[in-house]
Amino acid sequence: MANVGQQLRSNAVALISLAVALTALGYNTWRNERTEHNRNIRVAAFEVLTQLGELQVVVNSAFYAKDGNRMDPMNGWGRVALITDLSQLLPAPAPRRAEDLHRVWQANWEGITDSEDSVERVTTEIDRSREAIREILRQLH
Repeated sequence: MANVGQQLRSNAVALISLAVALTALGYNTWRNERTEHNRNIRVAAFEVLTQLGELQVVVNSAFYAKDGNRMDPMNGWGRVALITDLSQLLPAPAPRRAEDLHRVWQANWEGITDSEDSVERVTTEIDRSREAIREILRQLH
């Protein structure tokens, strides 16, 4: 036992250095993983926000444009699909909000050109989705 104690005292600096190095490596690995996770969330969230904005342009153009430059609401389907897909990469409540948007879009897209109620329903879901995404971004550390 005296031999083990003597060796511990002789190599205390090396053992402390090893413990510090292992702790630093563990923390650095954890921090890198967390940073990458946040980066992935941020990129997906910004892309969803972009697509939500473009979907709102489709809705507004389809209903409000009076100069013959109306957009076909069919153009919104690709954006809704991308929003739904990307939202699956985000934490709650984004996936649920995207599914709600998809459901409301599916029920109302054909009426967007002539029904203010359809426009209002879709716009409300877009706004709810945007708020959910903004909340997710605020919670990132």
